[in-house]
Order: sequence, then structure tokens, then C-alpha cells
Amino acid sequence: MRHVLLAAAFLLSAGFAHAAEPLEGNWKTASGETATIGKCGNAFCVTLKTGKHAGKQIGKLSGTGGTYKGEITDPAADKTYSGSGTVSGNSLKMKGCVMAVLCKTQTWTRL
Repeated sequence: MRHVLLAAAFLLSAGFAHAAEPLEGNWKTASGETATIGKCGNAFCVTLKTGKHAGKQIGKLSGTGGTYKGEITDPAADKTYSGSGTVSGNSLKMKGCVMAVLCKTQTWTRL
């Protein structure tokens, strides 16, 4: 009986290893719009779902385990910056930088 329980626990824990990254899902942006983040190739694409720029991809990040790097686009100015995202629980800290010195950070909330 003990071996069966250990085998079941092992199988369950192995299944969790294939769970989605913490970055994936729907997020409320700092401006109140909804963005969805999902797998696209070897990265994660950030696409606005609501607002004036709905349907526009505004970012592409790569990474695992809650820390991601890539590019973020300001949809109003149509300018792309080096960016990063850090997930902590239901918060996502998005950071965009020009020349790695001038940075702006927003906090998004998981929906």
C-alpha cells in the first residue's frame, strides 16, 4: 500500500512540472486595460484584449520561474523598449528601459 501511495504522489508531482508558467494568463494593466500573456514559439507574447489598442501585441518575453526578459512596446507611442517582467503571486511588475538607464515600471494584477 505504501508503494502505491508513493507512486501516486510521484505521478502527481510530475504532472505539476508541466504546469503553465506563472506569467501566462490575463492581467489588468496599470491603465485598466486587459492584456493576455500566452506562449508563442519559444517566448510569451503580451497582447492587449481591451481598450483603444485591443488586439495589438505589445511585448515578447522569454524566461521561466517568474523572471522574464525581452521587449515591451508602448502602444500609444508605438515605441519598443528592452523590458522585463517579474511575477510575484498575483502581481506582475513590468519594466521598460531605454539604454538600460531610463526605466519605467508598472504593476499589473492577475485577473
